[in-house]
Amino acid sequence: MRFCFIIEAQYRNEPMPVVVARQLIEWGHDVDILEPQESITSLSGISRAGYDAYVLKTVSDGPGLSILEAAEAAGIAAINRPQAIRQVRDKAVAITRAQAQGLPVPHTYFVAHSGLLHQVPEEDYPLAIKPTNGSSCRGIHKVNSPRDLATLDLADAGDCYLLAQRYAENGNFDIKLYVAGTHVYGVAKRSPLHPHVEVDKHRIPITLEMRAMALQVGDIFGLDIYGLDVVETVHGSLVVDINDFPSFGHVPDATTIVAAHIIEVASRQIARRLNNAPPARIMDISVEVAASA
Repeated sequence: MRFCFIIEAQYRNEPMPVVVARQLIEWGHDVDILEPQESITSLSGISRAGYDAYVLKTVSDGPGLSILEAAEAAGIAAINRPQAIRQVRDKAVAITRAQAQGLPVPHTYFVAHSGLLHQVPEEDYPLAIKPTNGSSCRGIHKVNSPRDLATLDLADAGDCYLLAQRYAENGNFDIKLYVAGTHVYGVAKRSPLHPHVEVDKHRIPITLEMRAMALQVGDIFGLDIYGLDVVETVHGSLVVDINDFPSFGHVPDATTIVAAHIIEVASRQIARRLNNAPPARIMDISVEVAASA
């Protein structure tokens, strides 16, 4: 198969997903790397490039997503699907859809700008405040009471909308669930709300509840390669974030698992597209002959 990996500037020097591209090459597939910040992309020739699938690991508002959508519009397989990426990249959409589908998520408010945070009812404190388009745990703050709003510095959240979520007491660390197809792995990591609590990032066993919840996320959003952040509270697991194509850090054999799943997803999308293609037009030879007689 022939793949195009769209690598945005932030991931140029990071292992994921470059190691996956290398694995595919070792298995005999052709892989090209496209860096949107370094070169132009011929949209007019995207159908003629001969790729079986485009693969994207993106940042919020990155240019790669536009190229991925263009490729899908041209009938080329996309991993993950652009619509799925957009839904989880907008955390307001992701949290609302997750709750509507029965996933356990925090009580959440959409806040157009920080000046409106004082409208959140006091009984919903403490709060976790985060940007709606955030990534890599940036711009997340814990606010214990309305009085703390006066000293809250949201400069790292950028110029974007906010979510204010009711904070749930937990073990002061996050659990990252990495998913590729039906493979689910759990890793304990430091919480952005407890940056001073040292956590040795390591793989942990997951419960049947966590596994079912992780796979449900994929079904709800149509994701193939993704992750979700979970905290364990006295009331059970709570999903606090969902993201597409995470790093898979501390996951054994992650490179081969992700590479194999990319081949599987691409093959499935190609087969589905071929099966749904309209039948080729067959000329009525007798009519053609009669007309020319």
